[in-house]
Amino acid sequence: MADQAVPVKCLVWDLDNTLWRGTLLEGDDVRLSDAVREVIVMLDSRGILQSVASKNDHDPAWRKLERLGVAEYFLLPEIGWGPKSESVRRIADELRFAHTAVAFVDDQPAERAEVAFHLPEVRCYSHEQVLGLPGLPEFTPATVTEDSRQRRRMYQANFRRTAEQSAFTGPDEDFLRSLELVMRISGAGADDLARVEELTLRTSQMNATGVHYSDTVLRELCADPAHDVLVISMADRFGPHGAVGVLLLARNAGFWHLKLLATSCRVVSFGAGAVILNWLIDQAFEAGVHLVADFRQTERNRMMEIAYRFAGFATDPCACTSAYGIPPDPDVQRLHLVPDHRNAPSTMRLVSEGLPTSWTPRPRHSRRVSERRDEEDHVVTSTPTDTL
Repeated sequence: MADQAVPVKCLVWDLDNTLWRGTLLEGDDVRLSDAVREVIVMLDSRGILQSVASKNDHDPAWRKLERLGVAEYFLLPEIGWGPKSESVRRIADELRFAHTAVAFVDDQPAERAEVAFHLPEVRCYSHEQVLGLPGLPEFTPATVTEDSRQRRRMYQANFRRTAEQSAFTGPDEDFLRSLELVMRISGAGADDLARVEELTLRTSQMNATGVHYSDTVLRELCADPAHDVLVISMADRFGPHGAVGVLLLARNAGFWHLKLLATSCRVVSFGAGAVILNWLIDQAFEAGVHLVADFRQTERNRMMEIAYRFAGFATDPCACTSAYGIPPDPDVQRLHLVPDHRNAPSTMRLVSEGLPTSWTPRPRHSRRVSERRDEEDHVVTSTPTDTL
């Protein structure tokens, strides 16, 4: 059984006598109570995704959800006659959520038992608990950001994006260019900290350490001139992805210490992690410093280790770390890299803005990009010349 303190990212609903009153196939005039509707809307506003696992004929059940005015709230509905554990598993896999982040509600004890047996980390609730779900800690995020409120819409936009990709016949890089992707890397402001904290808590596959940074700690780091908290956001022609990454850096005279890099799994397919690392490596190259990155292995973050290794980080010892007395941690690998010049990404436009003045890049004639500096706003835009 999952730890109840772990936030629920997706609630999967049964329909008959759980979401609505009555049994659709028995000809009942099923009704959705105002109280249950309020639960659906409230969870959605908190950024908790919702789906359906119901034993019903798909088309009539979906039409009923549409008539009741709530179909838009449910992603990846599984309406059919297979085991509900398989339905819940497919939903979690499609969302790339760990089972510990998924909950299931059903009026039938046998259905809950079947899901609990096959998916022991999924939390199961009875229909009698529905109205109390918003009051439970696992359904009550510490903060609710604008990205949280827009999370369902972002996922729905991503499904449309994925469908277009499936129909695209050219190379993957051409499809990514067609999205008109823009990545922005900026210093975290007070308005960003809630989302930054959420990223450190919610990300698992693409989180280099699995460490949660609280709002208080993040504010202290933002106020510390020796540290930088950077937030990464993305958008494309389908709409905004919101804040999708956080980078926590301690900058010393001889090396920069990357204490945390975490990115949302929603942007893995865009190569976001590699773009961020290459940008940071290039910045360190300009500054003439080495890079040291913390990596703490978890059950879920093997992808992040691969990203670090692919970028060139290794466990080779270097005097730069010992010279500045970084305290050893038996649970943390200290990966090292001597930076080199990295080209701007060819599949997206990268914009850095609102960075400390010491981040201002020096002009380089060797870079094969067109750069534009706006001294007043301190904005640097880099676009590969072959995509102009």
